[in-house]
Amino acid sequence: MKREIIITSDGSSTIHLPDWDEQYHSKHGAIQEAKHVFIKNGLSLFSKQHISILEIGFGTGLNSFITFLEAPKTGLVIDYVGIEAYPVALDEIEKLNYVSQLNAITFNSIFKQIHQQKWEEKHRISKSFSLIKRKQLFNEINDKNIFNLIYFDAFGARVQPELWTEEIFKKMYNALKPNGVLVTYSAKGSVRRALQTVGFLVEKLPGPPGKREMLRAIKK
Repeated sequence: MKREIIITSDGSSTIHLPDWDEQYHSKHGAIQEAKHVFIKNGLSLFSKQHISILEIGFGTGLNSFITFLEAPKTGLVIDYVGIEAYPVALDEIEKLNYVSQLNAITFNSIFKQIHQQKWEEKHRISKSFSLIKRKQLFNEINDKNIFNLIYFDAFGARVQPELWTEEIFKKMYNALKPNGVLVTYSAKGSVRRALQTVGFLVEKLPGPPGKREMLRAIKK
């Protein structure tokens, strides 16, 4: 499948898949979307504690890198697990401009380390951030009561509807601790209903630039 590096509306890059007309991040702003959906409406709910985060769709590593940058500001110690069935090639990663766009040049080596580290192994990136990357299909996830927060960042339901089903969201529900939170950029009615069916309390929130709404779900 053809893949292209494109620049989104906020100046940050992403990977575009022309055959699907789909991007790894919003064309309206990759960094803006990540900060709004996953940091403002997810990570910011926690402070001064030790938490575990599961990312569904590790992809370019943008969400994990921003979370690494945010951890010291919040007093959090974060154990981060990123799930990705089809890892992005390192030559594509080198073309992404997240380090410069985030004014994080001093952490350029960390961004590289995130992508170069071995899969299936836990790595201590800093005092406040550890990372495990798991090469795994989403329907193979069987974690139980481990995570405080899930970043659900799979490709959209338009192109991969099988990733947005009750079966998958039941796995997410099981993976969360009580009162755990799932956040996603999607606001589709079918997604909201699937989350509710498996037991989540779901709320609509204002979406990132270019998108009217997003969803946040809580395991009650």
